[in-house]
Amino acid sequence: MNDLRVTLVQGDTRWHDPAGNRDYYGGLIAPLRGATDLVILPETFTSGFSNDAIGNAETMAGATVEWVREQAARLDAAVTGSVQLRDGEGVYNRLLFATPDGALSTYDKRHLFRYAREHERYAAGRDRLTLDWRGWRICPLVCYDLRFPVFSRNRFDVERAGQLDFDLMIFVANWPSARAYPWKTLLRARAIENLCYVAAVNRVGTDGNGLHYAGDSAVIDYVGQPVTECADVETVVTVTLSAAELAAHRERFPAMLDADAFELL
Repeated sequence: MNDLRVTLVQGDTRWHDPAGNRDYYGGLIAPLRGATDLVILPETFTSGFSNDAIGNAETMAGATVEWVREQAARLDAAVTGSVQLRDGEGVYNRLLFATPDGALSTYDKRHLFRYAREHERYAAGRDRLTLDWRGWRICPLVCYDLRFPVFSRNRFDVERAGQLDFDLMIFVANWPSARAYPWKTLLRARAIENLCYVAAVNRVGTDGNGLHYAGDSAVIDYVGQPVTECADVETVVTVTLSAAELAAHRERFPAMLDADAFELL
């Protein structure tokens, strides 16, 4: 593993404006070519978190999927974030992970936010995604998934012989400021218990439902210490994750060898 440069893009997503958001986020990330390995956008970055956006959901052949691919190729970096996408009879809160070679991986949000009635409008995903990027194994998840530690558990000797499932966990979110303390606390818990880095991107501003978002995007290391934390302003920040320091921590504190085995149904 080499070190990995990760960029958090904490923006003020425009309400129900896919074209405007593509222009807005495209402008924020334009200077990053050659300066990062991974660009992380917020959850539902083309519309904001809205049950009403379902009527304008794009398909995998739509403009946003193509835009994400184009940005990855232009920046020579992976680009990820989630959007509402129609697939068959359902609309999913689907995370896209595009790489410069044109490859695209997807993850459909498994845990739908009942408190906001997301489960009444959107279809739930089932399977977790883990993928390889520039020597790192990555597990990208979406917002409410953060509250479910079993689904995000980093198992040992399951997906990779003699290793943990992943090295970096990503969360893309629209997490209102009223629940900022759980957000900050759970990010640290997920990093500590999984012996991994966590990179999390939340939005800022106030959405069309009147909900305020304080950002609080962050990169947390494997012992729960912040590598970087963002304030309540539009922010684009790049940090470098140390492969050597992660490996050394796992070597001296191999808690994964004492973990419980389980199967997720």
